[in-house]
Amino acid sequence: MKPTGGSVGAFIAAVTPAKRQRDAETLVALMAEITGREAELWGTIIGFGSCHYRYPTGNEGDMPLLAFAPRKASSTIYLDQVAAHTEALERLGPHTSSVGCLYIKDLELVDLDVLRGILEQTYAWTLAGGDDYAAITVTR
Repeated sequence: MKPTGGSVGAFIAAVTPAKRQRDAETLVALMAEITGREAELWGTIIGFGSCHYRYPTGNEGDMPLLAFAPRKASSTIYLDQVAAHTEALERLGPHTSSVGCLYIKDLELVDLDVLRGILEQTYAWTLAGGDDYAAITVTR
């Protein structure tokens, strides 16, 4: 995966429904504040910075340091591992999750301070180079 160079503002302006557009603007501001990096489009994913990852299986590639995707059904926020945030997720508010993704239908219904903490931990994990599950090298 690589940045595609599109306009983040134009992409967000086309997001539907309006609630997802509002949430995307909030997430861009929050992630930019946490990372100190500008938002970039990676296809339909909005990412901040980049890194190269390699799994023990040999699979490797590039990804943003922190990212989310405003999907029609919910905002998808990419985490290191959801299991690493069990306690915080209990306090977050309405959401669903999978192994590495957090799905939020309405940011106004969740505790943004809890979300910030989860994002800060994910970002720190990535900057630290991951763990045995994934070796990560920050590229920018």
